Amino acid sequence: MKINVNNEILAGEVSMEGAKDVRMKILVGPRDGSENIILRHFIIAPGGNTPYHRHNYEHLVKVEKNKGIAVDKDGKEFEVSEGNSIYVVPDEMHQFRNPFNEDFEFLCIIPNPQKQTGG
Repeated sequence: MKINVNNEILAGEVSMEGAKDVRMKILVGPRDGSENIILRHFIIAPGGNTPYHRHNYEHLVKVEKNKGIAVDKDGKEFEVSEGNSIYVVPDEMHQFRNPFNEDFEFLCIIPNPQKQTGG
């Protein structure tokens, strides 16, 4: 068993093209011995957003703090907040935005992309 202290893990800037004012921590991942899944914590500052993008793998999102906007494959916007969970299917276009005045924070569980591609 490996126990991490989440507030001791540094959040790095997300440099993916189209990302604005987004930071991410890897709470549990390969460095902890997890070969198949990764638990990430995203923090989107007010006015920030993830890119409108897709992945070839499914992922689960759980809103942890405050509220934000989830954008689906059709560009439809949904306000999400603490207590909401979101399932994103493989290859589905999606985005998370924060038009509000406080950081929008969520957890995201994904399969290890390197295991998916074999690399």
